[in-house]
This record gives sequence, structure tokens and C-alpha cells, in this order.
Amino acid sequence: PGIYVCAKCGHELFSSRAKYEHSSPWPAFTETLRGDSVAKRQERPGALKVTCGKCGNGLGHEFLNDGPKRGQSRF
Repeated sequence: PGIYVCAKCGHELFSSRAKYEHSSPWPAFTETLRGDSVAKRQERPGALKVTCGKCGNGLGHEFLNDGPKRGQSRF
């Protein structure tokens, strides 16, 4: 329980309340903590490259419409 932060700069990214179990080996979240928690850019259809909103550290992807509920994304 708590807040997940960027390993590089400590910027707050996700709340444990948005975490859920997914078949991937990585933690999965449905939303960021705040609007400025991450930066996103289109990488390919259905996937955005996600970086820390403060320092630009690579965080992985946001997969559109792949969350636990219809229409939700998965970080």
C-alpha cells in the first residue's frame, strides 16, 4: 500500500489503489496519481511510451483499452 515513485528522481507516479493483478510480470495500474505524473507519446497503435513527468525516466507503456474494465488503459 502507498505511492509508487520514479526510481530515478522520486516523483510520485501511481497509487496502490490503482494497482491490479495482470498476467504480465510487471505491476499494472489503471491510472496515474496526477495529470503531471507521467508524460506520454504515441509509440504504435494502442500503445503510448510513458516516461516520468519530472525527469523523463522510462517507465514502459500505457496500453489503451487493455485495463481490467472495458475502456480502461493499463500502465
